Amino acid sequence: MAHSSTVRPLRPLGAISLGAAFLVALSGCTSSKTSTGSDGPTITVGTTDQVAGLDPAGTWDAGSGTIESEVYATLLSVKNGATEVSPDLATGIELTGPKEYTVTLRKGLKFANGHQLTSSDVKFTFDRTLKIADENGPSSLLYNLASVAAPSPTTVVFTLKSANDTLFPQVLSTAAGYIVDEQAFPADKILDDKAIVAAKPWSGPYGVTSYDKNSLVSFAENSDYGGQLGTPKTKNIQLKYYTDASNLKLDVQQGTVDAVYRTLTTADLDDLARKKDIKVHTGSGNGIRYIVFDFTTQPYGTKTKDADKAKALAVRQAVADSVDRAQLAQQVYKNSYQPLYSSVPDGLTGAGDSFKSLYGDKKGGPDKAAAAARLKAAKVTTPVTLNLQYNSDHYGSSSADEYALVKTQLEATGLFKVNLQSTEWTQYGKDRIKHLYPLYQLGWYADYLDADNYLSPFYSANSWVANGYDDPAVRSLILEEETETDAAKRAELLKETQDKAAAQVPLLPLLQGSTAIVTRTDVSGVPDALTSAYTFRWAGLSKK
Repeated sequence: MAHSSTVRPLRPLGAISLGAAFLVALSGCTSSKTSTGSDGPTITVGTTDQVAGLDPAGTWDAGSGTIESEVYATLLSVKNGATEVSPDLATGIELTGPKEYTVTLRKGLKFANGHQLTSSDVKFTFDRTLKIADENGPSSLLYNLASVAAPSPTTVVFTLKSANDTLFPQVLSTAAGYIVDEQAFPADKILDDKAIVAAKPWSGPYGVTSYDKNSLVSFAENSDYGGQLGTPKTKNIQLKYYTDASNLKLDVQQGTVDAVYRTLTTADLDDLARKKDIKVHTGSGNGIRYIVFDFTTQPYGTKTKDADKAKALAVRQAVADSVDRAQLAQQVYKNSYQPLYSSVPDGLTGAGDSFKSLYGDKKGGPDKAAAAARLKAAKVTTPVTLNLQYNSDHYGSSSADEYALVKTQLEATGLFKVNLQSTEWTQYGKDRIKHLYPLYQLGWYADYLDADNYLSPFYSANSWVANGYDDPAVRSLILEEETETDAAKRAELLKETQDKAAAQVPLLPLLQGSTAIVTRTDVSGVPDALTSAYTFRWAGLSKK
């Protein structure tokens, strides 16, 4: 029996007040050297990010998402500069039962290869993601999805495990909701990039026309896209990859690149901002940077020869006592990032500061004596060797400076010896889920602007982090907050979840703050208020 003929309002997203996201516009005084074809100008976007793959069931990273968000559409999406989800491939969504959402598709939808896009493809997409459950994929976002039905070609019914899940419409707008062609993708395994490009299964506003992985990818308008983003203002886009941010900066200045999406260094942005022909726009960012402890291979981890749960916890807590976030923010990022004391960034409803009250000097700063006392109480022999992995081609070249300073901070206590090592992103994701990194760097941008998106991917039963941490009490709290309809009660549950997780330090939050987009001023269509890393969409870009 239907309980409501209309969907209840989505939970308010809360005001974001984080480090500035820089939108840097280069003046048009330098003539563009990008190409112009029969369909008008081609906009070239430069990036230092790396693509892990094009199969949305097996990837959940910014580099892959930059392409996937353009070539695969979702039932609901967030328009450029907006924070609320609205119908994309769908015409509407209704809460038709306490555990049931019904989505109606637009009529006449097609993939770029000519195949009809119907409810059967939608059901296939979600069933496939859950079945494959790739550890580097977004299946953990579908934690509350029990089943999907397709009673008619334009009707999809999602049955949930728990009632009152007002977050689910937002989940439909994420990487877990990219709709794929059931005639092109296998149901039980990841499809390689070449096969995907050949099959042309594009449901989004663009399709890939040529693909040289992590070198140069060309896109053209997908005229069969029927979603809310409409017809792209620029029909042709190129995505050019760089291994060095300084070369990317140079090409922007010389006019061979029209826009930059991830990642220029803070120093490069500062230099560009000081030039008279550059205009800087600021918005809000929701990115966080943190260290993950692998519970199996960290010092005294469960699969080490000297495994000891109490000693392992003491090591994690002592590291938390020793880091100086304010120094990292100032020296490495010139305060474009700010200290972070929880996995949930400031500004979101329910955000806490658990690590400030639990560790260091209890005011946000480090405390060598507190760290030493923890290790001594647990009878840990010092110095403790920490093998710490970081990445600079995905998280930016400033990561090298960031982690060099982390090493300096930890070793200055006399309690740790830190071995640093860097790995390319294409290998990084594979290695970390094999537990090859005892401690390692990760970052996060929100799929949807709610505190839950900074908790369930890290601490739920099928955690994307996949570091061996699993606490039934924390999992129970997450399930409770996800379905709590009283805003005040939910905020308390969110804070309690953060407190309980922080006491065990499965990850160590460091910084919160900005992303950066750089464009020439003859390119328009970038929102002034960038609230999410995934709201930079190409369909609105145009060039004079």
